[in-house]
Amino acid sequence: MLTSQRTDSRPLRASARGVALDVLDAVFASRPAPADEAFNNHRGLARLETRDRAFARLLYATVLRHLGEIDKVWRNFVKYRPHEPRIVNILRLGTGQLLFLSTPPHAAVSETVGLATGSLRRQAPMVNAVLRQIAQNGRQALASLDPIALNTPRWLFDSWVEAYGAEGARTIAQAHSNEPPLDLNAKRDAEYWATAVGGDLLPHGIIRRRSGSVIEALPGYAEGAWWVQDAAAALPVLCLGDVRGKSVLDIGAAPGGKTAQLAARGAKVTAIERSPARAEILARNLGRLQLDAEIVVADAVTWRPQSPFDAILLDAPCTATGTIRRHPDVTWTKTPKDLGRLQQAQSAMFDAAIDMSAPDGIVVYATCSLQPEEGEQQIARMIARRSDVIVEAIESDQIKGVPANNSASGSIRTFPYHWAELGGLDGFFIARVRKK
Repeated sequence: MLTSQRTDSRPLRASARGVALDVLDAVFASRPAPADEAFNNHRGLARLETRDRAFARLLYATVLRHLGEIDKVWRNFVKYRPHEPRIVNILRLGTGQLLFLSTPPHAAVSETVGLATGSLRRQAPMVNAVLRQIAQNGRQALASLDPIALNTPRWLFDSWVEAYGAEGARTIAQAHSNEPPLDLNAKRDAEYWATAVGGDLLPHGIIRRRSGSVIEALPGYAEGAWWVQDAAAALPVLCLGDVRGKSVLDIGAAPGGKTAQLAARGAKVTAIERSPARAEILARNLGRLQLDAEIVVADAVTWRPQSPFDAILLDAPCTATGTIRRHPDVTWTKTPKDLGRLQQAQSAMFDAAIDMSAPDGIVVYATCSLQPEEGEQQIARMIARRSDVIVEAIESDQIKGVPANNSASGSIRTFPYHWAELGGLDGFFIARVRKK
């Protein structure tokens, strides 16, 4: 459970702004927590109405998505920068409401100032004065800023310039400023459930709602008719081909979207997950969906099955920079050190996946990353060190009309600006190899 960084011992009073503030505190702590994890584990979440839960998520996501602009604006109106991290996040929360949401200014100011409690109450007059100035002059200050330069760390933006050119990098960064739609994958009867939830059916069967929602309140959730899965995240399973009746290993399976997808397509699925806590989440999700898979809690690098698998899906741990539109905290919590550390883990898991594959078996390697080090370069290193696999080109008919860029080796890459007219995609790299 999230331990809130409150400064007094009075009973917790849940509010959308209070929950959003606690999430920001967790994201910017010395040991950052993923925003969604901090939100879902918040002890006050159950006391919020459905509408307030959605508002809390919108609040912290808006701050994270526009953090560079927000910090630039509020700092223009303070005489000194506060030392308390919670006061900084209160200012961010208020500025985000005033500049990017339709919150009435009086509510944005008064309700946000009210978050400065306990020993922070002495800072409330300063917070009030700053937010009132932003309410009057903030949009004018915002108009002079370059959001693309401010909302992406320099190391990350420069890496995209090197990989995709200056225009490509700016297009990627611009796509991250948009709130993404909600994508659902139905076990069956996708057309029916698209109508039931008020969504559109995409060419490869994903249901897309243009506006998000608290998923538990949507039709079909309780009966396990569908699960949340980005349109691009559904592609790696499709790249395995027909899995009906085949033994398939899903490596790093939690929270279970791809495991569910494999099981719904008739595969005999073994789902391996190193974290016991994440394995429990996987089991709960499969239970709600009434789908079967053998769950193994182990490290895929060292674990070995009794017999090899017909197909293996490796959705490798990565920096997740392809999911920034959905998880804007990634922008501020990942560093170049993470990139180097994760590359080693990816290589070890890739080798293990190939070793567990049957002769003539398929391994699909995927990462939700925009970094070539975690995609194209991993394939090049694998080819250089192994002679027992060949890379197979992913054909356009396998991805059912979803837009993707093809590489010379036959791998594919999606970008957040793909399908912009329909709401965009997560950034994914996908490669398919066959064991000789």
